[in-house]
Amino acid sequence: MTAATHSTLFPQVPESADAVLDGLDPEQREVATSLRGPVCVLAGAGTGKTRAITHRIAYGVRAGVLQPSSVLAVTFTNRAAGEMRGRLRQLGAVGVQARTFHSAALRQLQYFWPKAVGGAMPRLADRKIQLVADAAAACRIRLDRGELRDAAAEIEWSKVTQTVPADYASAAAGAGRDTPRDPAEIAQLYAAYEDLKRGRGVIDFEDVLLLTVAVLQDREDVAEQVRAQYQHFVVDEYQDVSPLQQRLLELWLGDREDLCVVGDASQTIYSFTGATPDHLLDFRVRHPGATVVKLVRDYRSTPQVVHLANGLLAQARGRAADHRLELVSQRAAGPEPAYAEYPDEPSEAEGAARRIRELVDSGVPAAQIAVLFRTNSQSETYEQALADAGVPYQLRGAERFFDRPEVRRAGTALRAAARFGGNDSLLDDAVDLPSQVRAVLSGEGWTPLPPAGSGAVRESWESLAALVHLAEDFSAARPGATLADLVAELDERAGAQHAPTVQGVILASLHSAKGLEWDVVFLVGVAEGMMPITYAKTDEQIEEERRLLYVGVTRAREHLHVSWALSRSPGSRPNRRPSRFLHGLRPGSATVAARPAAGGAGGVERGRWSGATTADAPRRVPRTPARCRVCGRSLTDAGEMKLMRCEDCPSDMDEGVYERLREWRAVQAERSGQPAFCVFTDKTLMAIAESVPEDDRELVRIPGVGARKLTRYGTDVLAICAGQDIAAGQGND
Repeated sequence: MTAATHSTLFPQVPESADAVLDGLDPEQREVATSLRGPVCVLAGAGTGKTRAITHRIAYGVRAGVLQPSSVLAVTFTNRAAGEMRGRLRQLGAVGVQARTFHSAALRQLQYFWPKAVGGAMPRLADRKIQLVADAAAACRIRLDRGELRDAAAEIEWSKVTQTVPADYASAAAGAGRDTPRDPAEIAQLYAAYEDLKRGRGVIDFEDVLLLTVAVLQDREDVAEQVRAQYQHFVVDEYQDVSPLQQRLLELWLGDREDLCVVGDASQTIYSFTGATPDHLLDFRVRHPGATVVKLVRDYRSTPQVVHLANGLLAQARGRAADHRLELVSQRAAGPEPAYAEYPDEPSEAEGAARRIRELVDSGVPAAQIAVLFRTNSQSETYEQALADAGVPYQLRGAERFFDRPEVRRAGTALRAAARFGGNDSLLDDAVDLPSQVRAVLSGEGWTPLPPAGSGAVRESWESLAALVHLAEDFSAARPGATLADLVAELDERAGAQHAPTVQGVILASLHSAKGLEWDVVFLVGVAEGMMPITYAKTDEQIEEERRLLYVGVTRAREHLHVSWALSRSPGSRPNRRPSRFLHGLRPGSATVAARPAAGGAGGVERGRWSGATTADAPRRVPRTPARCRVCGRSLTDAGEMKLMRCEDCPSDMDEGVYERLREWRAVQAERSGQPAFCVFTDKTLMAIAESVPEDDRELVRIPGVGARKLTRYGTDVLAICAGQDIAAGQGND
């Protein structure tokens, strides 16, 4: 297939099941062909996990092993589910269900409600925030918009961890959560919220999972009907599964084990929502017979970027770190990551904008450049710097700074103070512009010290603090400036940032960048207090911050820029220092001893399950680079790796052996009722005919043979290679 004959936008559907496997590396191929029993895929960043699992489903469907309607693939976002459905269509696997956990559960709940419960199913609430606000009012608890968001998040966490209101306070304390209000108040609010929903006959998204679990637990006939429909499950991003989602998955499965899970404990960055990597790390404990495949060949990033990513995790501690994977880049060498130190945050933003301007002018598409930061409150400085440099941008996963509700309210308050400040007692003691702004914004929630926790209240405070800092910088740059001058400056900035920016540089928080990639990535604000964030206190929280930086690094395909500022604003004391996570990695920092990667190299570890044969006993397949046996070049194409030579290199295949092998394969396929490629593919037969092995040891080395097929077909194949006649119908299975 060439670009001249097939568009990458509309790829040709593979002609056969065997063709579905073309282009997969050995580990990806193992994922694709391990269609029975439990399979756990530990997939590092950029290793093609989505490719592996979609080809697995497509191969199973095209080979007739899986019925499309019996497969349920679940992931965590509608975007990911849509991408999976699109890829499956391109591979000729139409009819497979690819959904989020919530979407799959909702369909089942809607279908079975009349039978399992009776009557009409409750309406799904449109806005949880409004329900939380009404519950707060019923409890006489005053919450601002940010606190409402945080309270809603606490309720969501409680429900996905299956915590009832009466147990909330103790559960929150046990989990080390920074609660937005007194835990007793949150528990009271949670109970009132549940009562309010019942009274109004509505349910929320978490109820969809809870109710589906309840129906499947209480009605065995319903559970059996679901299990009859879905017999094969694939779960993507398994490190993000909550206890409630895990329970639902167990009920879908019943006592069966046809389950494939995919994840990377080193990319667990949503534990605050109830996600835990324990289900991924304990998979082999729950399924002793599982096949574990480790994908470590990184096709996204250059060796230089991968080296930094590996170095970050080499210093990690904790359970996830004990199972980290050592990535191996498959790309050509690129530039070393660039590190930059700036005297203050505006200089850092201007430096990034200047370099981005150069990249865009040199022909790099703006949409292939990303600026990633820890908190959304950092975006305003970069929005302004890019606007000043004439670089279009777009914000992902957050509102534009001047569109945020707290910033709009603050702007209204500042505008009113500029007009009528002479009559405002708040400003009586304000002697300059910064103190005037602090006085006005104190009425909007700004305080000299930040609030505890990491939720919406903190984000709102960060936005207001950014306005306070802006006033200080504006006053220093323009002595004698008035509140009216500052309001005019804010209006001008807001107006400039509302310009259309469809094809622009991406500004995103590290959390919202998960699952994405760009040619050029700027990781900014990588300093203590921001990375790790100040409110990360426990060892577990610090390690999650490290994993968050790892996710940021692995978003870069080729160019990576890492920067930090020694102070917040021009003229401030330089009391900041680079992130501890960069120790031993950035130039000039002390070397830090790295821990060996226990999760380590790629390969396959086979367990034994009820349907396994003796050939499936646990073994480890080491990962070694594949090289052409003719010219010595490294091989990456799956077909070439199977032949152990480049397609263009001369073949020394024994044509007679090849034809006898094909005839023998046809007999074996007819006897087993399988397609011929399920015995051996054409490429494997060619590889056998080229090497003409003399014993088991030489035969099993050929890609595509393996221990199982060696046991089943080895005697016949070696006899054919030795020139012996195989009687019709003979076989050693």
